[in-house]
Amino acid sequence: MRIGELAARAGTTTRTLRYYESRGLLPARRDTNGYRTYDESDLRLLRQIRTLQDFGFGLEETRPFVECLRAGHPEGDSCPASLQVYRRKLGELDALIAELGAVREQVGRQLARAEAARAALAADAAVPGGPEPECELGGGPR
Repeated sequence: MRIGELAARAGTTTRTLRYYESRGLLPARRDTNGYRTYDESDLRLLRQIRTLQDFGFGLEETRPFVECLRAGHPEGDSCPASLQVYRRKLGELDALIAELGAVREQVGRQLARAEAARAALAADAAVPGGPEPECELGGGPR
């Protein structure tokens, strides 16, 4: 098949396919007229790349999976190098989840502090002669 058909079947663009070719992820075969030619195994490589990218893998992180398929394995993740990429990605995700958890806790503490301060202002305003609450957005007294 030609590049346009492969791009359509893979749900991508010919430009993307040429980029993958330049990065060594897609083979560069040409027919006698000089046109790029592809087969079903190339479509399988592209689907593997696209799936991994949809999961957040960088293009270079897909290389071990592509090489595993090219080596004749039934799945791109059946080789040790692919499994190592999975392990590394899981470690990155765990670190991000921990970081997000810490940020969430900090925002929760800040919210509790702000609500307590607002409640204290409202209580002071209820006392005759207490401060008049003001909107933090510049709306003046309520």
